[in-house]
Amino acid sequence: MIIFDLSCDHGHPFEGWFQSPANFDSQLDSGLISCPHCGSSEIHRVPSAVHLAKPINTPEEKVEIPAINTQSGMLAAYHQLMSVIVANSEDVGKNFAEEARKIHYMEAPLRSIRGEASSDDYESLREEGIEVVRLPIVKKEDLN
Repeated sequence: MIIFDLSCDHGHPFEGWFQSPANFDSQLDSGLISCPHCGSSEIHRVPSAVHLAKPINTPEEKVEIPAINTQSGMLAAYHQLMSVIVANSEDVGKNFAEEARKIHYMEAPLRSIRGEASSDDYESLREEGIEVVRLPIVKKEDLN
């Protein structure tokens, strides 16, 4: 199951649940998707918020996101953000694209991952409807 954030031509936001990106495309092309607010069938995908997922089979844990002191500057905020990402994701290295597809198609356990992907791999993942975010490579020891 995949969830897309959608909007109609009047700007009404809503989400849709689909079996696959191809299923979404098929329903969109057939005019089967309409806005629940106004009924418009002029629908398009909109960017989704970033979400750090926890594995399904573990008890829920709250991720502590430190408060950002704006006086310490954007670099400090960036370091805090990267610390949270590193602490709450698995580094899969150069296998990122392959592992992201396995997770997306439910062939591997749901979890947050990070790693390396070429520009072609990144674009391919996005075209498949796999939500990924490009960030610079940061090592844990560099976050001091």
